[in-house]
Amino acid sequence: MSPRRCSDLSSETDGSAAGGDRVWSVDEHLDDILGKIRPLEPIELQLLDAQGCVLVEDVVVPAALPPFDNSSMDGYAVRTADVAGASEEFPAVLTVVGDIAAGSAELPPVGPGEAVRIMTGAPLPPGAEAVVPVEWTDGESGEGPAVTMAEAGGEDGDGFGEVRVHRPVAARAHIRDRGSDVAAGEIAARAGTVLGPAQLGLLAAIGRATVTVRPRPRVVVLSTGSELVPPGEPLGEGRIHDSNSFMLTACARDAGALAYRVGAVDDDPVVFRATLEDQLVRADAVVTSGGVSVGAYDVVKEALTGLTGAEGKVSFRRLAMQPGKPQGFGRVGPDRVPLFALPGNPVSSYVSFELFVRPALRALMGLPPADRETVRAVCADGVKSSPAGKRQFLRGRYADGEVTPVGGAGSHLVKALADANALIVVPEDTTSVDPGAEVEVVLLG
Repeated sequence: MSPRRCSDLSSETDGSAAGGDRVWSVDEHLDDILGKIRPLEPIELQLLDAQGCVLVEDVVVPAALPPFDNSSMDGYAVRTADVAGASEEFPAVLTVVGDIAAGSAELPPVGPGEAVRIMTGAPLPPGAEAVVPVEWTDGESGEGPAVTMAEAGGEDGDGFGEVRVHRPVAARAHIRDRGSDVAAGEIAARAGTVLGPAQLGLLAAIGRATVTVRPRPRVVVLSTGSELVPPGEPLGEGRIHDSNSFMLTACARDAGALAYRVGAVDDDPVVFRATLEDQLVRADAVVTSGGVSVGAYDVVKEALTGLTGAEGKVSFRRLAMQPGKPQGFGRVGPDRVPLFALPGNPVSSYVSFELFVRPALRALMGLPPADRETVRAVCADGVKSSPAGKRQFLRGRYADGEVTPVGGAGSHLVKALADANALIVVPEDTTSVDPGAEVEVVLLG
């Protein structure tokens, strides 16, 4: 078995057997899906390959960060007593005895009446108690190349000259203390963390080159329909552009997956089965759209109904929801890859992905399934009608505690979907919502 596959491939049960041809609720369908999903097996990855993955172990800081006291400014390392009372009129005049750049190993000590020119990030020399910013002096900025004592004219440091300091400085001023970021033994990143740029930067800073993570699931997206034409190509009579595969691939990527879009498949069960079998080798999950209802050309349902044994099993159901009534879910192939068969109308596909596929992909990553925020909001316009016994999901525009329906209930209205930033949830036992009443709203993005 591929190491990326789900860790538990227990025997498939037919989720529809007990209920026959009954109508499933949204919650029942989701529970059945999540009950068959197990997180992907952990793997060790290089840091950049682990971006977006979920850490499976606590990472402990091996050594203090920063590992030594260093300067936070370009300036001069000094003893505070030597610049006490310094002013523009009466500057403190110090002998410059050395020059320290970031990465320097040679650290000339600072004695009474002395200073060392120092650059940002350079280690603090012995004897120094603070750093005076170069702007408080008549010295150079320190942006040029570092100068060694030998290059400056001798061991005694006379070749560095003098610097005039015009302001006093407090002890430890402009110094980054050793361990001020994190101390040795602290937890840098905890198990369950999704590794983003900042987390990867921290892991690199503490010296980690690899991490053990649950990988981002690989999702293959297939749209079906002989009428579909790729964007960019002219439309023939009765043809439409394939939008679902692009939308669902983007949805999978937004959920954290590595998504692969496959060109639209014609309404031919043999061709669909062959395409699916070819794609399973690179899939941790498969998402299809279209062909799941009761029509004469419902290719997905026709191709996958009746799978047995090593082929897996896919159950097709009717859900008490609008849009998205027809749904299919199962696990296919020898590795039992989860397959989500979504309806073909764009809005139905999108809503179905949000409700069922997104939580499952998060479960594959070892994350809590729910991540979309749900709030209560005032629906100023109300909802005139909602089908009895079905949970309706309307597109809405949410802002400042209020939500407004966008477009109608039609599941083909892509423009309204693009204008929405939320889903308005109308419960099964509610057939209308009065203007100004509160509703449940799922925030998208």
